[in-house]
Amino acid sequence: MTRVRVTAPQSAARPAPKRPYTSREAAEDSDVGQVFVRSLIRSQLRLAVVVASGFLLVIAAYGLMVALVPDLAQMRILGVPVNWIILGAALYPVIGLSAWLYNRAAARNEARYRDLVEDR
Repeated sequence: MTRVRVTAPQSAARPAPKRPYTSREAAEDSDVGQVFVRSLIRSQLRLAVVVASGFLLVIAAYGLMVALVPDLAQMRILGVPVNWIILGAALYPVIGLSAWLYNRAAARNEARYRDLVEDR
């Protein structure tokens, strides 16, 4: 059995395309770039804390409702416990909505950061 080596033809190396100013370079180049990066990190952290605390409030409200209305566990609609209906019809959409809003706001924060870096 003979080994065959398949290779692509050698071509002249192309020069690397000029790339735009990146966020890492902005942070490394100047104090202003470092301020921009810290500002982005703070805004993303603030957004995450707000979304997480809002979600935790919704979960706490559900837990409080279950604790204050003990008959809720025995109640059924079409054979399905009301607790499950509340979780499926109310809580999961809240999770999806908060994730969607977080994603949108985080993308907006990053777009503002990119605009700041490009304006430099």
